[in-house]
Amino acid sequence: MQPIPIVGVLALQGDYESHARALEQVNAQPKMVRTAAELEQVDGLIIPGGESTTFLKLLEREGLFAPLEKFARTRPTFGTCAGCILLAKRVTHPEQESLGVLDATVERNAYGRQIDSQIVTGETSLPGGPLEMVFIRAPRLTELGSGVEVLATRDHYPVLVRQNNILAATFHPELSHAGSVTERDSPDDLGLNPDRRVHQYFAQMVFDASQQVKNSGSSTEPRRVQILAAERE
Repeated sequence: MQPIPIVGVLALQGDYESHARALEQVNAQPKMVRTAAELEQVDGLIIPGGESTTFLKLLEREGLFAPLEKFARTRPTFGTCAGCILLAKRVTHPEQESLGVLDATVERNAYGRQIDSQIVTGETSLPGGPLEMVFIRAPRLTELGSGVEVLATRDHYPVLVRQNNILAATFHPELSHAGSVTERDSPDDLGLNPDRRVHQYFAQMVFDASQQVKNSGSSTEPRRVQILAAERE
């Protein structure tokens, strides 16, 4: 028996519902986050893909930019595609504002237009062999600070990285499936076994962080909704 932390999914735009389903598949408890009050109710957060400039406008409109920056500096935060752009310290092509919590430079739309999007398989240090990666108008991590660990690459460029409590991917792990995929309109109806290693990795980051809070005796207790018997690799 072990406690299950609540993992928030920023639900302002992007495919946040697919991230929520992926979290459920790795025995995590997802919670949609749209306000600063809801952000305070989660132990970790996923910032999904979308359009990064639109994200910035929505964050400002909802009064979420400053609370999100504060959260991401100390709590487990995972950004995918546009979420990766928002986390980086430096954004190019063109330059734009960001949360500045990941010591990296990211180039927007580095692989061309949406028509140039593709599915590739790349090397990863995660257990289980090569990782399927879905790139949709993807950014590229062009520079990394010395404290950033590379977990997966594409054409020698990092595509999945970690820096302390921050995880970032330039692809869409919520769309990854084990095996060949030719039709992705309804991936949950394909009868395939989804590849959830990236979400499992982040769920473990959130669990480990919540345990550290508990063991330190901090007054900030992890927010848990239930205790389940959960299998973790």
